[in-house]
Amino acid sequence: MCGLLTFVSADATAGEHRERIASALETMHHRGPDETGVTTAGDDVVLSFKRLSIIDVAKSHQPIEYADGRYVMTFNGEVYNYIELRAELIEQGATFATDGDSEVVLAAYHHWGPESVSRLRGMFAYLIWDREERRLFGARDPFGIKPMHVLETREGVYFASEKKALMPFLYPRSQGLDTEALQHYLTLQYVPEPATLHERIRKVESGMSVSWSPGGQLTYSRYFRPTFDPAPVDDTDKLYLGIREVLEESVRIHLRADVPVGAFLSSGIDSTGIVALAKKHKPDILTFTVGYDVDGYSEIDIAQKSARWLGVTTIPTVVDAQQMMDALPRIVWHLDDPVADPALVPLYFVAEEAAKHVTVVLSGEGADEFFGGYNIYREPLSLRPLSGLPSGVRKGMLAVSRAIPEGVRGKSLLERGATPIRERYYGNARMFTEEEKQDLLVHYDPRVSYLDITRRFYDEAADYDDVTKMQYVDLFTWLRGDILVKADRMSMAHSLELRVPFLDTGVFEVASKIPLEQRITKQTTKLALRKALEGLVPPHVVERRKLGFPVPIRLWLKDVMYDWAMSIVDDSGTDELIDKAYVRNMLVEHRAGEVDRSRKIWTVLVFMLWHAIYVEHRLDPEPPKAVSRHATGT
Repeated sequence: MCGLLTFVSADATAGEHRERIASALETMHHRGPDETGVTTAGDDVVLSFKRLSIIDVAKSHQPIEYADGRYVMTFNGEVYNYIELRAELIEQGATFATDGDSEVVLAAYHHWGPESVSRLRGMFAYLIWDREERRLFGARDPFGIKPMHVLETREGVYFASEKKALMPFLYPRSQGLDTEALQHYLTLQYVPEPATLHERIRKVESGMSVSWSPGGQLTYSRYFRPTFDPAPVDDTDKLYLGIREVLEESVRIHLRADVPVGAFLSSGIDSTGIVALAKKHKPDILTFTVGYDVDGYSEIDIAQKSARWLGVTTIPTVVDAQQMMDALPRIVWHLDDPVADPALVPLYFVAEEAAKHVTVVLSGEGADEFFGGYNIYREPLSLRPLSGLPSGVRKGMLAVSRAIPEGVRGKSLLERGATPIRERYYGNARMFTEEEKQDLLVHYDPRVSYLDITRRFYDEAADYDDVTKMQYVDLFTWLRGDILVKADRMSMAHSLELRVPFLDTGVFEVASKIPLEQRITKQTTKLALRKALEGLVPPHVVERRKLGFPVPIRLWLKDVMYDWAMSIVDDSGTDELIDKAYVRNMLVEHRAGEVDRSRKIWTVLVFMLWHAIYVEHRLDPEPPKAVSRHATGT
């Protein structure tokens, strides 16, 4: 696990950039405080990294070389099936100097070429320089658990785990705000891949490999595309057993580490299931939960009840409004691009507590997208009587719905039933409407639409039913744009590795075949997963509604956070982008209780803090240097 920063020179002057690379690398010290490495491969490449030691602590240093120095690699992540791959490679004549997974990735590339990435089970972003061919090859894991950013310049190409490490090579540092990406952010609450809020810095997308040679062009190739293939089930018991077995196998290999491993525990079935399966292999596993001293906004009691039932210890963290206000600028600094999901904050604090006890935590991300866990996935079932009507009738319904005043019962149902899934669904979070953005933004571009983001995914999912289409879209939008960004950044902020056993290609292979009726019913979500975990998790969790880590910003923005929020708006240098009077009015309306504007307000506040840090350079919340927890780190 590490933060990588690699530069490939276009004109064989890599050595001249070594010191600048080493300096920029320090912005990611939190990703790997155990070891720093900077290597120059001739005049072509500078590879650098910050390492958090997890496996083969003493010997798996990076950048790592293979085949008598022909290949050199920087690697961020974990490959969980490395033991099995290592044995297979040894049979083919491979030799190894370490016991870790990094060298296995290099050996696999040497023996199997670029296709080797499809053999890896895990979370990863890596770059391999072939000195003989003078060629760079890199890849990012299938679902986008680990990040990789890219910046092309006349000097060459830069890659980094976090965007902040590329900012010193962007001239000037504040140039090129991507206003199209900003409009998408205000709709979705995150910046969709491959964009960032800086026009020239992009992301290597999930499931993609990349290659480049000096004098050539970056070439991207998709090596993994999730395919749903639901099949009828005659024996549901066999289905449930298969789900449990593949999950247990995934949890088992995700526990591989030479450092302490714990787990996050909320009130839901996803994290509880992970803990229950992990306890089989690690009976003393330590768990962590978080909540607030606000009625209805804490899962601590339920998590502690589950912990007692499972026979594990859980350590709770309670967060108050002042802690939240104090931490938010630093949280935004870690994010690189704004993500307006309030659940970032409790995740930041529970990760901080976990890092005092363990180096790795297991978490339940990905279960909802794989098994059909979001309540909104039930919408197509409820709309079937309307969405199945002839198109002419649905057009008439839409016209009628538009004539009905806001707030009148039935308006929303008619509108949704008459609107095709492509236009109706674009993710779990829906912030500002197009009409609202026209009022909020100083320069609104009507040509920018969320359909620009989802169109290609709906085209790829054209043959799926509506629920499966929603799941497929979420794998490429919500999951990698929100869920996995907050998981990576909030854990890495505390030099803590977060692992997600649900997001395993083996688990997906099983989940992708589950028929619709075993995923979603009118009464519940994730039916097959719930059935598979019955008896393994407490009864009070099996049917519990998904909450995640709820955050009481609706209440706090009315009182204790009101002046703080108003000061962020007043001080912000976003006048050329945002109508600040509109934002102030939202705050006033929210405080008066006329309407709940909390999520929209939060979305703007996070952007304004981001702008103050990365554009205005008015705020500098960079944390103090993390300290290595391993005596073997150098």
